[in-house]
Amino acid sequence: MTPLAVRVVLVDDQPLVRAGLRVLVADSPGLEIVGEAGTGEQAVRLAEDLRPDVVVMDVRMPGMNGIEATGLITAGPSPSRVIVLTTFDDDEYVYGALRAGASGFLVKDMDLDDILTAIRVVAAGEALIAPSVTRRLIEEFAARPEPAATPPAGSVEGVTEREREVLTLVGRGLSNAEIADRLTISPATAKAHVGRLFTKLAARDRVQLVIIAYELGLVSPSR
Repeated sequence: MTPLAVRVVLVDDQPLVRAGLRVLVADSPGLEIVGEAGTGEQAVRLAEDLRPDVVVMDVRMPGMNGIEATGLITAGPSPSRVIVLTTFDDDEYVYGALRAGASGFLVKDMDLDDILTAIRVVAAGEALIAPSVTRRLIEEFAARPEPAATPPAGSVEGVTEREREVLTLVGRGLSNAEIADRLTISPATAKAHVGRLFTKLAARDRVQLVIIAYELGLVSPSR
């Protein structure tokens, strides 16, 4: 084990899936599997005992599912970061998982290199959310009843008009570089605006900013 190795816990009720991920991660420098679980309950206990950097969490499991487990893991002090595993048939779970505190998601049939990249990105404190996923999240949210106490977009306290524009673009899945290009500002300025949004909106990461953007009505499936 190297001092800077990212410590990973794998959670999936299918042993073959865990075995495949174990081999993939074991062959990757800078990553180390420190534990495995087949249920949500086991995952929560491992996260408490081992304090891994990243938990790769399946969604569908018997007993406590991945969404419930994610909520418990991310609710504690100095929580591990969670990436949820899903399939294209599991889109209805993605919104709930991200609301529970997950920092991103993986699709089980995605390229192996992308899985490794996702683990490293999330371990570094970033969130992993692709534009296509953003669209599915927005569609899922749009199908839900309107929240009773959601404030209008223009009333977010302390958020400037420019920051609101940036939040809208984050909600559409744009990167900092794409936001800079769209608003004709420098990438450093775009990054600074996003950083201020984290602070002002008490958002943990970019995923939460996306959720806030469409909960405030800044983004919709048709925009």
